[in-house]
Parts: sequence; structure tokens; C-alpha cells
Amino acid sequence: MAGTIKVTAEGLKKLQDELENLKTNGRADIAEKIKIARGYGDLSENSEYDEAKNEQAKIEARIVELDAMIKNAEIISDVKGAAKTVVVGVLVKVYDEEYEEECDYRIVGSTEADPRNGKISDESPVGRALIGRKVGEEVTVEAPDGDMKLKILKISK
Repeated sequence: MAGTIKVTAEGLKKLQDELENLKTNGRADIAEKIKIARGYGDLSENSEYDEAKNEQAKIEARIVELDAMIKNAEIISDVKGAAKTVVVGVLVKVYDEEYEEECDYRIVGSTEADPRNGKISDESPVGRALIGRKVGEEVTVEAPDGDMKLKILKISK
């Protein structure tokens, strides 16, 4: 993983918690599954053993990935006072002209993105279009299913 990743303090804590859980509980669980699968006999035809070893490889890969993310994390500082422009960490209220509705987006780093809960990455098309913009500005977001026109109504912490 190259370069830094932007993350809130809360997001970093979640990554650290997941890493700790995988290193302790995840590894212990998979070791037990492998031990049980070995008890089934011939390993060359033992699908439970193969499945457990594959799961172990996934856990170890995720541990390496989390480790790299944590080492390369740049904590996004909380926005102080009223935000004048859209930056990572703020909540942006926009008006979507096509759907004629208001939407709230929390701009977060890519590791914390959760579009269903209104958290969009600063690297997403909408996030990139909003970064650096001010209240009252209109932005056009190039999306796979056509351009979106958004007007920034409010920026808050």
C-alpha cells in the first residue's frame, strides 16, 4: 500500500480494533479449525483442511493490509469553528437537482467510506467534486450513469 491514507481518529481506532481481534481471536479460531480438520485424516483429500488453510491465508492477508493502513494513516484533525470549504471530515448538505432532494454527505477517507450511511470517500466522484468548494457553489459530478448536478447548501463539522 503506497502513500498515506486519510482517516479520522474514530476510523483509526476501528482499524486497530479489527487488527487486534484478528491477531488474537481470528488466529486462535483458525488454528482450532485446522487442528480439527487434521483429525479427519488424509490431508490430500480433506476439504475442511483446505478450507481452513484458505481462511487462514485470508486472515493473514488482512492482518498485513491493516498493519500497512495503520502505519500509513494520516489522522484527519477535527474541523475547528465553521467550515468555509469542503474538506475531509466535514458534513456537507447538498441539493440534488435531478432528484430534487437534499442529501447529507460526511466526507471521509477511503477506508471509512460507507455510502449507505452517508459517508463518502474524498476519492469518490462526489467527494472529489465537493472538496475545496464553498456554500452556494454548484458542482457537476461525472458518474457512470450520467452527470449529477449538486448545489452546496451547508458545510458543518
